[in-house]
Amino acid sequence: MSGGARRALVLVENLSVPFDRRVWQECATLRDAGWRVDVICPQGGKRDTEAEAEIDGIRIHRYPLHAATGGPAGYLREYGAALWHTFRLAREVGPVDVVHACNPPDLLFLPALWLKRRGARFVFDQHDLVPELYLSRFGRGKDLLYRAVCLLERLTYRAADVVLATNESYKEVAVRRGGRRPEDVFVVRSAPDVDRFHPVPAEPELKRGKPHLLCYLGVMGPQDGVDYALRALAKLRDECGRDDWHAVFVGGGDTFDAMVELSRTLGLTDRVEFTGRIPDADLARYLSTADVCLSPDPHNPLNDVSTMNKVLEYMVMGRPVVSFELREARVSAGEAAVYAPANDESAFAKLIVELLDDPERRTRMGEVGRERIGGPLSWRNSQTALLAAYAAASKSTGKRPHR
Repeated sequence: MSGGARRALVLVENLSVPFDRRVWQECATLRDAGWRVDVICPQGGKRDTEAEAEIDGIRIHRYPLHAATGGPAGYLREYGAALWHTFRLAREVGPVDVVHACNPPDLLFLPALWLKRRGARFVFDQHDLVPELYLSRFGRGKDLLYRAVCLLERLTYRAADVVLATNESYKEVAVRRGGRRPEDVFVVRSAPDVDRFHPVPAEPELKRGKPHLLCYLGVMGPQDGVDYALRALAKLRDECGRDDWHAVFVGGGDTFDAMVELSRTLGLTDRVEFTGRIPDADLARYLSTADVCLSPDPHNPLNDVSTMNKVLEYMVMGRPVVSFELREARVSAGEAAVYAPANDESAFAKLIVELLDDPERRTRMGEVGRERIGGPLSWRNSQTALLAAYAAASKSTGKRPHR
């Protein structure tokens, strides 16, 4: 490797950059620590559309990618194209000291191995447990494709010099299922950027003439529970007799159109608003005005052990949260949320009622959330863990311990 600043190449397939906030925070942390950072990722649809960009000293190389449609065959086409472009652009970037691959999918170990043979160290940034994602998203059971994604995960663990886990549950999986030594797995939690994401004055007109605003923020995919939220809102109206609220759903995803249609079927069109993806400034307006925020992710093998970014963003804005009972939801939110029994939509609706009727409790919960984001869940702690992981990767011989 030539002299000068150390070089890191970050590989992402799931989202564009800097739209992927976690990846962007990691890149900025590395840059501030003296690393020269390149990113290879897909182009966005409405933002991050340029093929090449340099933003705040970080060089981004983007490729065109069509999102999967039509089931597993569509994903094979998507991932094949992503791998081809990633290899192509990695050759253009040239030699690097560290290759940092973010899943899903668990296929980026292939270009990472190619770079390892040229002297790079490999940091695996595990954003999702793909076997659990497969079970939760497709409902096909432990079939041949499930066994294939398990194999790809094992190969990724084996190839990595160090692993970044988003929480302790993911670290446990890396040790137990991936055979990694605990000292080779670093917990780098996702956290909102408190400098960019903070409360603004509430705008009562966003409540559309109702006393209360309910807000959902996030991706709308099969495993994200927007359907549970909509059915809970129908029960809030029908079983709890409450019509003193307006709800806004912010975000997009594979099931966006289906969720709009479900809201029509449930007779919620006049009280539920779908904004699609919106700028951060508009998101801050909605969250700052919301009385209660919704985290309706149902209990399944993935959600129970995953940290929900939406919950952290609700907390940094000082909003109380209603969630289903999930292990990592409690770790993140603690007393900033109330928890309905797993997948119980009627109980979820009743908890919304409790919070709507108790403004002092909502305020206390919001304060707890902000304190947690500013303390144990702050990005400062994750920055320390990220730089420690890079230091460990740089010292690694690339040899795996026998287990």
